[in-house]
Amino acid sequence: MGCCFSTAAHQPKNHDSDNDEHNQDTNVNPAEDTNVNPAEDTNVIPTEDTNVNPAEDTNVIPTEVMALSEYGWNYVTEQHQEGTTPFRQYTLQELMAATDGFSEQKFLSKGDGEIPNNTYSGLLPGGRQIAVKNFSLLAWPDEEQFKVMAIRGGRLRHRRLVNLIGYCCDDDERLLVAEFMPNDSLATYLSNPKKRTMEWSMRLRVARYIAEALEYCINEAQTLYFDLNPNKVLFDEADNPCLSCFGLAKNHMRRRCYRTNISYTPPECITRIDRSLPEIHVVGMIIPESMIYSFGIMLRDLLSGKQILGIEAVRLILGKKIPIILDSRLNGEYSIEEETALVKLAHQCLEQSPTSRPTITDVIATFAQIQSNNAGPSNSMPGIDEQDT
Repeated sequence: MGCCFSTAAHQPKNHDSDNDEHNQDTNVNPAEDTNVNPAEDTNVIPTEDTNVNPAEDTNVIPTEVMALSEYGWNYVTEQHQEGTTPFRQYTLQELMAATDGFSEQKFLSKGDGEIPNNTYSGLLPGGRQIAVKNFSLLAWPDEEQFKVMAIRGGRLRHRRLVNLIGYCCDDDERLLVAEFMPNDSLATYLSNPKKRTMEWSMRLRVARYIAEALEYCINEAQTLYFDLNPNKVLFDEADNPCLSCFGLAKNHMRRRCYRTNISYTPPECITRIDRSLPEIHVVGMIIPESMIYSFGIMLRDLLSGKQILGIEAVRLILGKKIPIILDSRLNGEYSIEEETALVKLAHQCLEQSPTSRPTITDVIATFAQIQSNNAGPSNSMPGIDEQDT
């Protein structure tokens, strides 16, 4: 997967990792297509001042972004969310220093072929660890478009997200900077037999936290999250699961392909994961209910303790083959009520008709009900700290 440094000295080594998006697959989602006239597309929020260019001065919050509060969007500055690193533009020199010149020792993961990228760990002068995703220039040939995408992604802030904290466009580079997650991905725990078995309480924690991240994306940020899979769930230093912010959307050179434009999803924008969505084959577009379907697939993976591929996985859930679905290594850690509630929820999320699926609010309510029924300590759900409830 190529990285596009402008000189041979800057070119990172190729890494032939088979683990797509392993550990730090964090991508960001541009909310709209900047090439679209707002008057022609109601999905694009118009700006009041077209002379403001966020790419020219990163210290100026563009009028478009300031106006987003009227639509329920969150734009976060240093003053808005204490404890969160403010979003900013980095120089290539800064990121080269942070990653030791994108050395092999700092390499974390190799992205898939649809959006060529490599991810590296880094250390800022203040001691903060970061993850730096280096895209191929082919993935984002338009510099202005990339800058706008990065700024829009940087406005998303939530404790259940791996937040984006910066970007770099120096010398034709396309670099995104995010919070560092040190404890691997959910995919690692599901696919690596050397990892200890994830306890039932932790599986509940993962499902609930990711549901909360999706609730933020849908209800507050008004952003669609696509390609949800175990590689996108990363664990922080306290083993809290967070949803990666790096793959929220993608760009294509020939045709408009911002995935938050739900009126139409061009075929070249549809990933392997997206093709499992029933609505793709019926109406050819991705909608908010698609996120619920993807959540159902991930919930199925959590229940089974492994990634089951293909239609067989959906058939097991829809057929309610509970003994086959549930991970035998759990040894009865769960109650029958919890087991039944989660299998039922996965079944509802995987309904063929989008309108038959639960809303994200319904999903959150299911976990709240499990908490209220739990007879354990006051933290309500095992594996979840009291301050998180």
